[in-house]
Amino acid sequence: MSTTTPTPTQHRRNGGDLVVESLAALGAGTVFGLPGQHALGVFDALRRSTLRYVGLRVENNAGFAADAYARTTHGVAPLLVSTGPGALMTLAALQEAAAGSAAVLAIGSQVPLAGMGGGRHGYLHELTDQSASFRGVVKSVHTARTASQIPSAVAAAWESALSAPHGPVWLEIPQDVLLAEADVPPVSELAVRPKELLPRPELIAAAATRLTEARRPVILAGGGVVRAGAEAELLALAEQLRAPVATTFGGKGAFPWEHPLSLQSWLEDRYTTTFLEDADTLLVVGSGLGELSSNYHTFRPLGRVVQIEADLGKLESNHAALGIHADARAALAALVKEVGEREPRDAARAGAVGPPTPEAAVSDLLARVRDRIAGQHLDLEQQVLASVRDALPDGAVSCWDMTILAYWAWSAFDPRRTNALHSAQGAGGLGYGFPAALGAAVADPARPVLAVSGDGGAMYSIAELATARQYDLPVTWLIVDDGGYGILREYMTDAFGAATATELTRPDFVALAESFGVPAVRTSPERLRTDLAAALAAPGPSVVVLPAHLRMFAPTHQGS
Repeated sequence: MSTTTPTPTQHRRNGGDLVVESLAALGAGTVFGLPGQHALGVFDALRRSTLRYVGLRVENNAGFAADAYARTTHGVAPLLVSTGPGALMTLAALQEAAAGSAAVLAIGSQVPLAGMGGGRHGYLHELTDQSASFRGVVKSVHTARTASQIPSAVAAAWESALSAPHGPVWLEIPQDVLLAEADVPPVSELAVRPKELLPRPELIAAAATRLTEARRPVILAGGGVVRAGAEAELLALAEQLRAPVATTFGGKGAFPWEHPLSLQSWLEDRYTTTFLEDADTLLVVGSGLGELSSNYHTFRPLGRVVQIEADLGKLESNHAALGIHADARAALAALVKEVGEREPRDAARAGAVGPPTPEAAVSDLLARVRDRIAGQHLDLEQQVLASVRDALPDGAVSCWDMTILAYWAWSAFDPRRTNALHSAQGAGGLGYGFPAALGAAVADPARPVLAVSGDGGAMYSIAELATARQYDLPVTWLIVDDGGYGILREYMTDAFGAATATELTRPDFVALAESFGVPAVRTSPERLRTDLAAALAAPGPSVVVLPAHLRMFAPTHQGS
């Protein structure tokens, strides 16, 4: 009896091929995601593409990884997921991407075309209106209902994600459209033109007048400066005006930490709030002056406010201002030019008797902040944060979960370079730190990346130890183990006299990491610097566990 080997069926290009061809034509090199039954057409197409696929174990974590990749690269991070549960699992990550202006292009499948429109046909994963779940979260929602629509839909979503302000977008494609034969040529080129937000000249002239005539100009720089890559323009303007600069938690790294004009990031401090309030002209760039940037809405400016903001909904949303709807980089560059053509501030005020120099005022403020913290007996917390800073190489990125050490870092940590510290402070969800660090490591695998979580937040992401090992990513995960949700324990004890639902049974994190093939060590505050530095210097992933109960510094927004 003779046998013959069957010839594999020749592949016929389908909608999935059009998706990956479109992404490649737009410049994508890496995609994140997690496959599902309805999305198999696009995942099969990855096999025939040049795109690098990084698969995580939970869709929400894949979204966090894409978020950090987009922030690190200042580009678009494609995220591929399936219908229904897979799609909905991305929502918390997309909310963080929206809050942090991260250009995540989420592409999800849909039920077959015949089932769209709320007809309740009973398809697997069916939702009455899947796209409605995303409209209040992302910048824009897109749908491709035929194969020929896919390239243009991908391009439109990409353009939206990269238009100022950057942000996440959602594109969905029915299962049968992804699988159907595509009777169109391969996608070779797609052109997009992200919309620029240029400032109106008359607003720049008015802002320059207010800033050059001010006796006490101050600048508050937010995350919009970092996302726009406007650090050089910010530095130039601050030095022209000799204006002190504070950065919001999202804006950390926008201004050199040790610069004589740097107020650093102590925004949850009444001294800093008063300093900002006392400015006769406060320039707010790339911040909506929201809860965390205004010391929990206790900020009350006494002078005039000039606000540069790319997100129209945030312009004057909290305080009246001369509002300039523009990209931070374009607006700051225009201000640098306009201010440079005017009489220097110091020359205009020659002979005037006034307050201390701006540099002296900054130094005095930071000394008062240090004295306030020193009076609270928080030596352990400052020691731990200093050990992390000393162990982390200057060029490394750090990604922080919602944990007490991260709250310290928001105020007190010097990232030592721009766009090097990412956290979930925009939306405030748990589980960001480790998967975000994986995304940052994918973006730049030559640099070590640090992730910081508490034990509660770590449990959201523990499955991604397998991802770190599978792709051999250089991420060191510091887990501060205090036996529960530490910050909630503090909040509840302060408010109610006792904590409820904050104590947690947790695993042996060292043994658990080692079961994934990831080296791990249990450390102490005294050994933290050495152990963390060794882990960061070693190739591949690692875990460092620090059992410690850390406390927050006293709040000032409550009048304490």
